[in-house]
Amino acid sequence: MGKFMQRWLTLIFCLVVLSSFALVSCSSNPEISSEVNTPNSAPQSTSTTANAGNLAMSNYTPRLDGKATVEMTVNGSPITIEVDGENAPITAGNFVDLVERGFYNGLTFHRVVKDPQPFVAQGGDPQGTGTGGFVDPQSKKPRYVPLEIKLEGQEQPVYSKAIGRQAGFSAPPVALTHKKGAIAMARSQAPDSASSQFYFALSDIDFLDGDYAVFGYVTEGMDVVEGIKQGDRIQSAKVTSGLDNLKK
Repeated sequence: MGKFMQRWLTLIFCLVVLSSFALVSCSSNPEISSEVNTPNSAPQSTSTTANAGNLAMSNYTPRLDGKATVEMTVNGSPITIEVDGENAPITAGNFVDLVERGFYNGLTFHRVVKDPQPFVAQGGDPQGTGTGGFVDPQSKKPRYVPLEIKLEGQEQPVYSKAIGRQAGFSAPPVALTHKKGAIAMARSQAPDSASSQFYFALSDIDFLDGDYAVFGYVTEGMDVVEGIKQGDRIQSAKVTSGLDNLKK
């Protein structure tokens, strides 16, 4: 009975944390808005995101056609990430493009949740508050990418639609799961609001499958990831292989 109650309380905590993690849009409440992924201008839908399913396989860029390896240095130690453009080409392409630009260098992990059990380490916000994203220096406009979820056995991902438990569906058999070491994109309530913020899964958190886009996994340096504290900086991030798979 004691173990049952402990598991039940843990589940309730995870759901409460999740509600502030990315399913809540911007709010005047400073505690909530500090954990939101995108600014108030994040679109609910646009002609681009509405047709993301078609664009993904044609001219949507940046995209990663294949895999790439990224080395991220935190606290003086390397984290090796295999970025999977085979199963998440748009999400992976966005991340690799930002790494190549040097966008992540110097940014902080503004949100790290480890208690009562390991959850996520989230970073990639240029403002360091959880409310910012990438602004294209040429267009001067924020870049958002469509929610991209590929199911097992399917050739193409599902775009612009949450299909997991948080959206009220049964657990989907996704190609890229939220197992420990997964790297995925944070977003606000709007499905197509991911920009530059990402998170590492610090444990198996499969209740997020189908609602947030996983695009790769830590292959080396998970101990470094587990040691990240709130406020730690990304000293550098660089693409060490697979850059030729990036299409702009």
